[in-house]
Amino acid sequence: MPFVRISLLKTLPSDTKDKISKAVHQSLMDEFNVPLDDYFHVIEELEKTQLYYPENYLGIAHSGDMVYVQITAGSGRSYEQKEKLYASIASRIAAETPVLISDVIIILVENGGKENWSFGDGKIQNLNHIKA
Repeated sequence: MPFVRISLLKTLPSDTKDKISKAVHQSLMDEFNVPLDDYFHVIEELEKTQLYYPENYLGIAHSGDMVYVQITAGSGRSYEQKEKLYASIASRIAAETPVLISDVIIILVENGGKENWSFGDGKIQNLNHIKA
């Protein structure tokens, strides 16, 4: 049940944006056991003047072609699952697109409880198919 917002430069080609989204979703399926059809992503295209970042932070150099991946997901995953998810997302994006692994910023926002989600009809759906 993750909701993903990907913020990136408007100048990136459409196929790169698609590959980034698919890399994130494949990683969520592999590491968080998210079902294939649980695919809710928004790609937010920004001008270069709308992205702020340090050239170097925590010893990691940034080139400027930043990709911010914000994932809102239910709580309950382990530290190890999160660590594997971040590594999978960043390495897949770097392998499948021109974006450098150092330019992939990932933010996980956890919310507790299935009652914090509605996937349509203005209702809280029964989400028993989702396993942490």
